Amino acid sequence: MTRIHANAFCATVLTAASFFSSLTFANTPQAMSPSVGVETVNSATSSENTTPLIPMATYPIDNKPLPRFSVDASWPSLPETWMLGQVSGLSIDKYDHVWILQRPNSLGKTDTGLAATPSTAVCCEPAPHVIRFTPDGEVATAWGGESNAPTIDGVNQWPVNVHGLFADENDTVWLAGNGKDDHVSVGFTFDGEFVKGIGRRGQTNGNMDLVTLGNPADMFMDSEHNELVIADGYINARIASFDVEKERATHVLGAYGEKPLGPTREGDFDQSQATQPQKQGIDPENPLFGNIVHCINQDSDGFIYVCDRRNNRLQIFKREKSGDIRFVKNFAVRPETGGLGTATDVAFSPDGKYLYVADMMNGRIWIYDRKSHEKLGSIGKNGRYPGQFIWLHSIDTDSEGNLYTTEVNTGRRVQKLVFQGVK
Repeated sequence: MTRIHANAFCATVLTAASFFSSLTFANTPQAMSPSVGVETVNSATSSENTTPLIPMATYPIDNKPLPRFSVDASWPSLPETWMLGQVSGLSIDKYDHVWILQRPNSLGKTDTGLAATPSTAVCCEPAPHVIRFTPDGEVATAWGGESNAPTIDGVNQWPVNVHGLFADENDTVWLAGNGKDDHVSVGFTFDGEFVKGIGRRGQTNGNMDLVTLGNPADMFMDSEHNELVIADGYINARIASFDVEKERATHVLGAYGEKPLGPTREGDFDQSQATQPQKQGIDPENPLFGNIVHCINQDSDGFIYVCDRRNNRLQIFKREKSGDIRFVKNFAVRPETGGLGTATDVAFSPDGKYLYVADMMNGRIWIYDRKSHEKLGSIGKNGRYPGQFIWLHSIDTDSEGNLYTTEVNTGRRVQKLVFQGVK
């Protein structure tokens, strides 16, 4: 497959690096002025070559040490005719390969003229839904669509609007959707062969049901208990842990670990509702989950982090050795924020010291001490240039501490933020 490494592109990257190094970014509340600097790293192919890294806006609080990052604007390499739509899902597997889940259906006719019949432009065509990149950004695997999923009772199980993705320790890739009737989380081999499904498209039965889902947003596999733990949060408003073999929930929990007795969304979710305020408003102390339970992830100590995006908070739970899941802490993330809400995803540094929280409305990644939850600062800002974000959606880290990010709406990209140390 053809890689885009034209001289003009390289010149653009170098120009961008020079431009960004001269920028001064505005202060934000509770933040010091950002620090930036020009960096280079050895390329994967030759120690004599260098890849220009574009500095990120960095906002330490009270000069506290925090992880620093620069952007590799040459990452990844796509076939020259492929175009990404909204990139909603992201996961780093145990081999440090980077998986993304993107929405070809979010592209318009002027984006995909090459794919028209007859062709109306020399470029482009939609990239596949699921793409696996090697650490240096080459496409390793790509697949996706109805041909990869089974049809059950006349209904194909591939979501019409894909949302979250997780690559587990057993080399299964799980994905979910939040479009019409997308009440399913489906698992595939790395080559796209169907393995298992939780829920069924077109079937939903509320927050207390142990078999069906309601537009699940995100999930992770708890390998110790062989349970898929799901943020079931666009129609339902709960978290649910499913025994994978029995396809049945062992736990269903609402906010604060209580029964999820709150309302479900009426009708189908569509993206226009993402900016509509929920009826009860923003309440970081809300006894119920809001109407977008957006992410779920587990750290190395068994703590489970849930993104209650519309209430601008995380809820933290703990998986006990017995298998029980208990509530631990309510954790506000920029609670005064309006619009899209804040907490959309969480990730952890490979040494377990730092917690990263993606903030959609503010275009930031907030950095906390993972154990104390002390806020240390943030990186990024709203914008369309490298190291900036439009509808920041998903984040994850590799074994070297590099951060990866994806964007939806008109952002439509994946970025690699190269770890530059703690200072």
